Amino acid sequence: MFLSSVGFSIVIMSVWPYLQKIDPTADASFLGWIIASYSLGQMVASPLFGLWSNYRPRKEPLVISIFISVAANCLYAYVHVPPSHNKYYMLVARALVGFGAGNVAVVRSYIAGATSLQERTGAMANTSASQALGFILGPANPDEVHDAQGSIDQVAVITTNILFFIILFIFALFETIATPLTMDMYAWTREQAVLYNGIILAALGVEAVMVFMGIKILSKRAGERALLLGGLVVVFIGFFILLPWGSQFPKIQWEDLHNDSISDAPAAERAPYLWTLPAGNSSEGPTGCPVRQSWCLSTPVIHLAQFLVAAVLIGMGYPACNVMSYTLYSKILGPKPQGVYMGWLTASGSGARILGPVFVSQMYTYCGPRWSFSLVCAIILLTVVLLGAVYRRLIPFSVRHGRVQEET
Repeated sequence: MFLSSVGFSIVIMSVWPYLQKIDPTADASFLGWIIASYSLGQMVASPLFGLWSNYRPRKEPLVISIFISVAANCLYAYVHVPPSHNKYYMLVARALVGFGAGNVAVVRSYIAGATSLQERTGAMANTSASQALGFILGPANPDEVHDAQGSIDQVAVITTNILFFIILFIFALFETIATPLTMDMYAWTREQAVLYNGIILAALGVEAVMVFMGIKILSKRAGERALLLGGLVVVFIGFFILLPWGSQFPKIQWEDLHNDSISDAPAAERAPYLWTLPAGNSSEGPTGCPVRQSWCLSTPVIHLAQFLVAAVLIGMGYPACNVMSYTLYSKILGPKPQGVYMGWLTASGSGARILGPVFVSQMYTYCGPRWSFSLVCAIILLTVVLLGAVYRRLIPFSVRHGRVQEET
């Protein structure tokens, strides 16, 4: 999990500048498909690897998936070599990297089978901490599993998959939009965007490690469900803070002002941007908010302090929601073989990483951050309502069947 995160974090913040460099025809909308292709591959692979691990030693799918990841990353490194269609080679490379990353289901099913109910939260938190450390440093034989009597609460299983989907969907939005947003709002160059967002991602990784360590203590007092609910509330506050306000507007790319793209705009709309004409004159190309994104003319800038505070809150709430959701999931499943179930959980997360980048890239390009983040806030509120509706059913298998008394 650590090494997988290292490989992912090395690449993610530089995808957009790399894509612009190798293929100038690629736009922000295609970026969404590039990011989503990783998760599409992971969504396809996760149930397959999970099923494989149920019937064969887990080291087999792990070894094969690692070889696939190595080959796919080599392809990604050389997508600039072909004379044309480079963005499509990048699309294929990222999809194959995601396919190799489908081994996460195998890892989680192993942890679920190798730990007791009391050890589960701590073990999952340690695994997530290893993932977070991978984000910072980047920018076996099967267990004896005895089938147990009793049915799994399928409503709880489906609900947890939905919750996990939404949690990863929301974070995928933030992860995808961070680089284009900061380049548009603060007129950062490509190099600056990669560097600064890489630093922010590393800082969020440090924060996540601290959250995971705190979760091990707090979960014993508050319980996984309460921490999941609290994490969602914190993430909601983070995205609410990101809503644009005020009278200051982003700087506009000067090369776009040389054409007639805003000549038809009312004078009252054009006037506030005339002073920004010299802005964005960079040796790397134009910087600032492109005029072709019409919302740039009417949407106030998201101040850097807003962005940083929101990033801290999202970076605090997301890891709590993440680890609590699949800890609850493994406890709901109980002592049953979990390979396929964990495969579906990972697949639901991968589906979120497919739809999230595509959704936000389209919404951001055509509607801007105000609509994008407003819809995210609405989605989180609906998620809180869903969690409240099934709160009493998200309990461990052994508690549901009366074998262990539920902890307060």
